[in-house]
Amino acid sequence: MIEQLAAIVGAAHVMTGDDRARWARDWTGYFPSDPIAVVRPANTAEVAAVLKFANETGAKVVPVSGNTGLAGGAQANGAIALSLDRMNKIRQIRPDARIAIVEAGVILADLHAAVAAQGMSFPLTFGAKGSAMIGGALSTNAGGSNVLRYGNTRDLCLGVEVVLPTGEVMDLMSELHKDNSGYNLRHLVIGAEGTLGVITGAVLKLHPLPAAYATAMVAVPSLDQALVLLNRLQAATGGAVEAFEFMPRTYIEAHLKTIAGARAPFAQSHEVNIMVEVAATVPRDTTPAADGTVPLSAHLEETLAQMFEEGLLLDAVVAQNEAQRKEMWERREAAAEVILGVGRPLSNNDIAVPVDKVGEFMGRMEARLAQIDPQAVPVVVAHLGDGNIHYAVWLGAEDAALKDRVTEAVEDEVLRLRGSFSAEHGIGQWKLPSMARRKDKVALAAMRAIRQALDPNGVLNPGKLLP
Repeated sequence: MIEQLAAIVGAAHVMTGDDRARWARDWTGYFPSDPIAVVRPANTAEVAAVLKFANETGAKVVPVSGNTGLAGGAQANGAIALSLDRMNKIRQIRPDARIAIVEAGVILADLHAAVAAQGMSFPLTFGAKGSAMIGGALSTNAGGSNVLRYGNTRDLCLGVEVVLPTGEVMDLMSELHKDNSGYNLRHLVIGAEGTLGVITGAVLKLHPLPAAYATAMVAVPSLDQALVLLNRLQAATGGAVEAFEFMPRTYIEAHLKTIAGARAPFAQSHEVNIMVEVAATVPRDTTPAADGTVPLSAHLEETLAQMFEEGLLLDAVVAQNEAQRKEMWERREAAAEVILGVGRPLSNNDIAVPVDKVGEFMGRMEARLAQIDPQAVPVVVAHLGDGNIHYAVWLGAEDAALKDRVTEAVEDEVLRLRGSFSAEHGIGQWKLPSMARRKDKVALAAMRAIRQALDPNGVLNPGKLLP
């Protein structure tokens, strides 16, 4: 097998033995990988040849991007790990059409820098942007902090190139905003976690690069009041709120203990802390006044001041420079390190509920946790503007049954509110029990039928997504 793979991609690009170390551990450390080999194709034709070989021989193939996933979707024990890191070309950036055409191995931060140099933005962003790749973001339909304004990865993609498990190449590299020519296969493969095909290229939507940002930390009396704040800001800015991130007191305290040099957002502690960011491109909002004041920031400060007078805010700090803005973002983007880095027993839940039900969910879970595990500590962050809650719970004991009870309680409350037990991290292996317990059985049967039709020999990413 190694010799045949080497004949396809070159011997230097088939990694075995200790050379696999770079791909042997995911970011969480929960899903170590022991692949037969790591194969690094240079182009779509080589990806197709590898999959054709696997389909003919019965070998299993697991696509791997930046290996920054949190659900074990890239674990490749006993399989060929197919790394797309060499397929990292940005083929075109076309500002007039507001698109970028890229290969799947392009690192998200590199794309950010490349399009910014041409006055554009690809607004997908999250903590792992320095190593996450476009193919992985598409395969998991990644979310992040700007979903409120721009949508998930699926909403930022016009077209994809996909190699099917048989080795056939499906060209869906459309640059069109309208195309009603049958089933939307692009949407099918985006979010399929590499079980229906390997995404090798994409046509991505770009947006004008904001000329100014206004960023603040705000404390409010309750989550219901936070929603009032969001809607007031949206109305005041014409829908220009890009991020609206919830960090409760327990998270702030954990952040201060975990992250060296971390500082509290306010002089005193508050239960409900929000990071809000507004962005603008038009000169009237972004051109500094004679005194150096940026209108966008001044407008945010005025809106917050008015709400403070109305009793809707408890405290607010507006970033006065890029260093302060960066500190606010680092506080939020350290979430995975804070939650996973302590080493305590963990029930880690990535869920979504309607935006006006977040407070109700939090209140009901507080009561449920007190009954199930009085020593449990919820450490929560949320993309509050879109209802996505990262509801992590440090458990009182290392007990598999206890973890299951907490996780199922979360699922109970989520589904009672017509939410989802998986918002943006994907299913991978982590949420297979939840899929088996909670996903609509007819929907599961339809998913299995689609997978069987496209991958009858079970080549791609076995043991993931579908229980």
